[in-house]
Amino acid sequence: MKQDDFIPYGRQSIDEEDIRAVVSVLKSDWLTQGPAVEQFEKEFAAYCGARHAVAVSSGTAALHLAAIAAGFAQGDQVITTPITFVATANSIVYTGAEPVFVDVEPETACIDAGLIRQNISGSTRGIIPVHFAGQPCDMETIYSIANENDLVIIEDAAHAMGAEYRVKRRWYRVGACAHSDMTIFSLHPVKHIAAGEGGVITTNRESLAEQLRMLRSHGITRDVSRMSSNHGPWWYEMQSLGYNYRLTDIQSALAKSQLKKLDNFVTRRRKIARMYDEAFSQEPMIAPLVQKPGTRSSFHIYVLLCRRLDRKEFFQRLRTRDIGVNVHYIPIYQQPYYRRRYSVLPDNFPCSESYYNNAITIPLYPSMSDMQVKKVIDIVLSAVRDMVS
Repeated sequence: MKQDDFIPYGRQSIDEEDIRAVVSVLKSDWLTQGPAVEQFEKEFAAYCGARHAVAVSSGTAALHLAAIAAGFAQGDQVITTPITFVATANSIVYTGAEPVFVDVEPETACIDAGLIRQNISGSTRGIIPVHFAGQPCDMETIYSIANENDLVIIEDAAHAMGAEYRVKRRWYRVGACAHSDMTIFSLHPVKHIAAGEGGVITTNRESLAEQLRMLRSHGITRDVSRMSSNHGPWWYEMQSLGYNYRLTDIQSALAKSQLKKLDNFVTRRRKIARMYDEAFSQEPMIAPLVQKPGTRSSFHIYVLLCRRLDRKEFFQRLRTRDIGVNVHYIPIYQQPYYRRRYSVLPDNFPCSESYYNNAITIPLYPSMSDMQVKKVIDIVLSAVRDMVS
């Protein structure tokens, strides 16, 4: 396999403007937790339409701190989906709470909002819906259920930066927290904007934002108005058990530069998805995930579902021809840790099982050329024909 010919399922798109932004920080007085972090947070919050954005060291850190700020604790249960990266459920377990998995919609792989209510118990404290592949979940239904049961909602939007959804004729951008308490994002290189590593939590509640800022920095405050005592200008107080989950100025400068390009990145992702949709629409052996009315996906990934095709053979055929396919995701309850700890029965999740057994992710990222997109299409269709001939 020649590296130059290989097309990965996702990758960062970095240009000279991004490089200059990072270099400018390297030449400045601040490398970590300085003015670039605050500037990025302000611009990110404005982009999403939220009052506050708190930048942290990773999407996983964002999930962890959001779960702590939500008050999840030992004895609590939190509803989420099994079709997501393990960090979503891990963030619940970190707090001592128990994840309760709810099956997904077969056509979108997003959590089936219609099944949430029947999984609520007296111990349920929250819901973490995942906007899978960039398509928003049914937030209107989820929000209604949460309000009825006094539950916290944390949107896992690691896939959905720039996505939108409609409720009662009005469009909302994911991250505005119009139907949630907090929303988390990832700045991993394969996501919509890159910071190397990094994450963001948005919220409209000032108390949550203040708590999140303390938690990301060891639980420490230097805010005199919040201190129990003050020995002098050097004084600080650790008021809660926090973490070193801070984002650096170097990363923030890159993320801020990338944020300027986000709309263009999303536009390109949507164009590639349309090219795939058109190319595969007449092939009965494969099918893309359905895009539901009232949603505008930002297409973090593009998933095909195999119909009567051996997924493993299909995967290997594409990989041997330099197409960097992947599978997103193995259901979390299949992981050894979760099998040992929670004894979840796969038979209770028929749609998740069917999805996992048939899903394959093909390349999609903004810097893909039309020629590369065509190459992926041609090889996918050729592999299908070879397998059914």
